[in-house]
Amino acid sequence: MSSSLETRLFINNEASEFVESKSERTYKLFNPATDEFVADVHQAGAQDVDAAVAAAEAAFPAWRDTPVHIKAAMFGKLSLLIKQSKEELWDLERMAMGRTFGFAHFEVMGCAGIMEQHANIALHIQGRSSLNTPGMITFTLKQPFGVVAGILPWNVSLIMFAMKTAPALATGNCVVIKSSEKSPLGVLKLAALFKEAGFPPGVLSVVTGTGPTTGSLIASHMKIRKVAFTGSIATGKKIMAAAANSNLKNVTLELGGKSPAIIFGDADIQKAAHAVEMSIHLNSGQHCQANSRVFVHESIVDEFSQTLVKLMTSRSIGDPSDKSVFQGPQGDKIQKDRIVSILEQGKDDGKVLCGGKAANVNGKGNFIEPTVIGDVADASILATEEIFGPVVILNTFKTDEEALKRANNTEFGLYSSLYTKDVERALEFATFLEAGAVGLNCSAPTQAMDMPVSGWKQSGIGSEMHMYGVENYLQTKAVYMKYKDVPIH
Repeated sequence: MSSSLETRLFINNEASEFVESKSERTYKLFNPATDEFVADVHQAGAQDVDAAVAAAEAAFPAWRDTPVHIKAAMFGKLSLLIKQSKEELWDLERMAMGRTFGFAHFEVMGCAGIMEQHANIALHIQGRSSLNTPGMITFTLKQPFGVVAGILPWNVSLIMFAMKTAPALATGNCVVIKSSEKSPLGVLKLAALFKEAGFPPGVLSVVTGTGPTTGSLIASHMKIRKVAFTGSIATGKKIMAAAANSNLKNVTLELGGKSPAIIFGDADIQKAAHAVEMSIHLNSGQHCQANSRVFVHESIVDEFSQTLVKLMTSRSIGDPSDKSVFQGPQGDKIQKDRIVSILEQGKDDGKVLCGGKAANVNGKGNFIEPTVIGDVADASILATEEIFGPVVILNTFKTDEEALKRANNTEFGLYSSLYTKDVERALEFATFLEAGAVGLNCSAPTQAMDMPVSGWKQSGIGSEMHMYGVENYLQTKAVYMKYKDVPIH
């Protein structure tokens, strides 16, 4: 363990940037690529969460009333500091999560870009006015909640940190962030950059800990008025229940996915195969929008499957301390063992075209072989469970109607993709695919900075990014200004 690693809690940075937990024991963090011990990390308990909330409450009035141009300067400086810290942020994420250098570049630049985007976004917040009521001018105000919270996943913690903190702070709220206990190091570095950028004490606090301990304390806290969470459906339901059973706090959820890609007979096979492979293989398959279910028209399945398998098996696997490595480990042993268990349970449900088991990388770490499994029944655990690894389920279809029905045959609804040269078909599928985003001749992680990220069905509630996300951190108030008595008819 490096003595320079910061593993404490970031609470009310006026007196000290970081503080030790008041009540909870530290826990040990291990490198998922090498199994080496990394650090003892502080876990927040009830006293720590209360302290973070109290700091946010105290900071809220002044932060709410801070002019936009002053906040904008802080966001701009923060974005620059994040870019300048790219190498350090990658190294921290590498030690905790096995993050590859290539994906870390994408994540750090995404984090910085979101912060920069929100510098002046408050200027676009507008209420409505009306003269429809005789004798009155009526209008609405958009106002912050006060103290809000964000609970982060471990797989893309830096981008998710930005997606939770930027809109919350830009709208005048103060925010308590809980990093995942699996990936605290990069988030704690971002907290230090917040102070360096000039954000005042109490506006942001970062606490680390497990879901059952720290996450539960946040979801049920009576003084937190809104919570945003990204993670599994099961945990999202627990957060909703805790929010309802406490103070009925507002909840935004971005949950799991089992995202389909539909490859039609007229598609550019090479481009489609490259996009699907990149979607499921980036970050070792650990992102919820990845194309994990692929439906290929039967007329092109041989060429497509051969191309996909060749791509999946051509990537380098290993310790991400080597910057050239493409596929790193799964997040930890729990994740690796879960994937192996699902593959074992579904081993007789399809034909393994490549992979299908844990990968041996120098006898260490938590690696999974890039895996493609064909001819899988739609009811198989392989097709219904979010595997969250470099595993693709590849099936064929005959008709457009069959493809649409099978793509929608899931409780998930995060991102769908289709590949075709037929514009009318593309628009029809974009209309009827049951997902929060549809990629026409492209796949996740393709995004646009001014588009929402949202899930249908059990993949989420509400939206994030740009003004869609900003609205989640505002309450609407109606104001009635009477200027004349008017007879009631």
